[in-house]
Amino acid sequence: MSAHYGALDPDQRGRLLRLAAYASVGVALGLILLKGAVWTMSGSVSLLASLIDSLMDAAASLINLLAISFALKPADKGHRFGHGKAEALAGLAQATFISVSAVLVFVQGVRRLLDPQPLDGAWLGVVVMLISIAATIGLLLVQRHVIQRTQSTAISADSLHYRSDLLLNASIILALILAQYGLVRADALFGLLIALYIGYSAVRIGLTATQILMDHELPDEVRRQVLELARAVPGVIGVHDLRTRQSGQHWFMQVHVELPAELSLTAAHELGEAVRLAIVEAFPQTEVLVHKDPVKLDPQ
Repeated sequence: MSAHYGALDPDQRGRLLRLAAYASVGVALGLILLKGAVWTMSGSVSLLASLIDSLMDAAASLINLLAISFALKPADKGHRFGHGKAEALAGLAQATFISVSAVLVFVQGVRRLLDPQPLDGAWLGVVVMLISIAATIGLLLVQRHVIQRTQSTAISADSLHYRSDLLLNASIILALILAQYGLVRADALFGLLIALYIGYSAVRIGLTATQILMDHELPDEVRRQVLELARAVPGVIGVHDLRTRQSGQHWFMQVHVELPAELSLTAAHELGEAVRLAIVEAFPQTEVLVHKDPVKLDPQ
């Protein structure tokens, strides 16, 4: 993890985030036009599910783009810790949009299950879904690269939704084919299953964003590395009370280090600075506050 962060400066990270956001908006808008045209010809519930999902994708991606632009703004007088939590707010907005899409698809699926209708242009719908799968895979590859380099919450949420789209699109292809062979209700049934899966994705995205807004601790692996780095600094007797949180691309840490009580103020400050630099070198996106605790050593 640290290697990825260490290879990026803030400008590079910003460019990657904007690349992923613009790619997401572009793919969503293109698929809306394509799916909308074919749905008007086929009347498929599962294709409608995919169209509504793409509409929500576009709205969520636009919010992502705005949130990322805001989150990348430097700290100012009114926001001393930066604007990074705008990404988590975007994640919550995505969860809301996705939940709405799930409800709309579920309601339409129930209606069509009770009153099945023949589908027209189903094979054209299959072609559209294959195009959607290819475009989604391309977008996911871009997002995967950006997430690996930036660990962005907003892009991670967006990627989770598009990964669910792969399952959605594959299910729609199967539903359209089955409908052509007389299983008309298969389209509605797949629409219901897709709606449930979309709702599940919304819950996952919402929980992740909420954890960040609630200042949840960073992963245990990161905390373990930070403690090891602090203890490895020569002169440090012990380390305790490590507190961590995340705000967008920025991490914040507070740690208490135990130092010999007989050290001068200058020497204690230098040791504390050595601890801070060791952590920042491994995790450059981190702002570290080191508290020095004097410890009296037992005479030998």
